[in-house]
Amino acid sequence: MLDTETRTFIEQTTGAAPGDDRLWTAALTHGSTGDKETYERLEFLGDRVLGLTIAEWLYQTSPEAEGRLSQRLNALVSRASCAQIARAIGLGPRMRLGKQARDDGGQESDNILGDIMEALIGACFLEHGMDAARQMVRRLWQEAMEGKTGKRKHPKSALQEWAAGNRRRMPEYRLLDRSGPDHALVFTVEVAIHNIGAAQATAGSKQDAETQAAEEFMRKFA
Repeated sequence: MLDTETRTFIEQTTGAAPGDDRLWTAALTHGSTGDKETYERLEFLGDRVLGLTIAEWLYQTSPEAEGRLSQRLNALVSRASCAQIARAIGLGPRMRLGKQARDDGGQESDNILGDIMEALIGACFLEHGMDAARQMVRRLWQEAMEGKTGKRKHPKSALQEWAAGNRRRMPEYRLLDRSGPDHALVFTVEVAIHNIGAAQATAGSKQDAETQAAEEFMRKFA
């Protein structure tokens, strides 16, 4: 059963009183507790609800092209963003962690905070429906939407954020060629993300080639 403080926390977070204690207890429960019912399945569902809600919101409010919309979407639904929202609402103390996970700092872990934040969205969707889940996301993500999250960044930063948001390995840059006289060197660089693809660019400095390769990668795959 949920205690009074947790029930109040859920109601303030979702905008509606919790009905199914078992559902909400699972949403707050990490596998380290040893319990059979944990947040994992609800996190899977909440991740999709969050993505659809933010995508719809961006489509309705932003005139930007698809590439820019994807960049903002990936930033807004990333684990780091979810963890930031979780901290803002005080989720950490409400999570049910095993002793070892708690001793290891699990209450401040971006991974755990982000996943359980999505599990709460999934639980809201199951108990109250899509409209309630959409309203929950829009209320909690309002500040992030109005701020600079996912807006124009340095291409290498944007690519790294895209990879993190899609739970991919970090980009790997490789110098393919260095040619020309000392006063007019030309560098060709390739950037790759495992199981996604690669892009190349050539410029007068290694740094500029990396930047342009990151831009090309985002254009092709993001």
